[in-house]
Amino acid sequence: MLFSQVPGANDIKKVLIHAAQQGKVAHAQLFIGKEGGVQLALALAYATYLNCENPTDEDACGECKSCKNAERLMYPDLHFVLPTVLTKKVTKREDATSDKFLPDWRSFLLEENGLYKNVADWVDHIGGDNKQAMITRQESRQTIKALSVKAHQNGYKIVLVWLPELMQAPAANAVLKILEEPPEKTLFFMVTNDPEKLIVTILSRTQKVFVPSPSDEHISKFLIEQGVETEKSKKVAFLSDGNIREALRIASDIPDQSESLFKEWMRACFKPSFTEIITQWSEEFNKLGKEGQKSFFKFGLTLFREAMLIKNQADQVVRLDEESHTFAKNFAQVLSDKNLPMLVNSFNDACYFIERNGNAKIVFVSLSIKVSRAFGRIQ
Repeated sequence: MLFSQVPGANDIKKVLIHAAQQGKVAHAQLFIGKEGGVQLALALAYATYLNCENPTDEDACGECKSCKNAERLMYPDLHFVLPTVLTKKVTKREDATSDKFLPDWRSFLLEENGLYKNVADWVDHIGGDNKQAMITRQESRQTIKALSVKAHQNGYKIVLVWLPELMQAPAANAVLKILEEPPEKTLFFMVTNDPEKLIVTILSRTQKVFVPSPSDEHISKFLIEQGVETEKSKKVAFLSDGNIREALRIASDIPDQSESLFKEWMRACFKPSFTEIITQWSEEFNKLGKEGQKSFFKFGLTLFREAMLIKNQADQVVRLDEESHTFAKNFAQVLSDKNLPMLVNSFNDACYFIERNGNAKIVFVSLSIKVSRAFGRIQ
């Protein structure tokens, strides 16, 4: 991965390159950005640059042996730490470490636009059946073991941790010492979508690299390079709100399952029709899997925000397509300063319970009751 292949983030690229040229590369860096952003691509481009044999003032050369290995994700001194799940091939938790999934990880990143996909896509790629991905303590032991081996080449040994917020507490605690005092010329790059979920001791031991979401202009240019028509790319870029994964979904006209389910379910809550909710919609919600369920809640919270903007006559900043905008406009009529906090809190609570393996159907039905109560449909 080269810096030139990363959409946007030009100021951050300059800062990273300057640090490398001055020999002031922080040994532990936390790349922070929103889901669908360029933080993973940027971290990989920086790893390529740092070990390039002939770097320029703007990028790695892309031609040396190190760059060619990095392009194939086969660089021997680049180690990955990934969230994993049990699959048909890996059936024991103690065996579910990143090294077992490296071929899958390479194919995942190297497939079209794999760098901008999320953990749900990764779990689906490895056949995880919607399980909750995590980084276990065994992973930390493997990392420490890998770093005890001498580097294959003269550059940096780099450990790239994708989504450290999915680390179990024992795993996070196990890497603290080596994170604070790593071996010589060893770097930790952590790539996160949700730094608030990281333990404080990891946050305090890393240098923060805040990666901005790509602008509409950069996403539009990226889509045009993917073969999307210019006018369509501009509209899609606006709707995606800096999320390249979402931009690609909209451009491909792939429906968001959680979005369609949310709209029908919300109508059922407003009736209210609990027989329909229990017998039909709770089953559909359950089929989404944990990541899909969290996407469902995310869409709901986004819709609340956009509907309130419409209600307050701020349509010009609403980022919804025509169909969703019509739904939000109608939905805005039943939102108020009184019920909006109830709805937001209820959705955040439901997401909290799902993340902690709560029973999906029970969480969904309970949320349905709270939504109907917020709309004054039941007491």
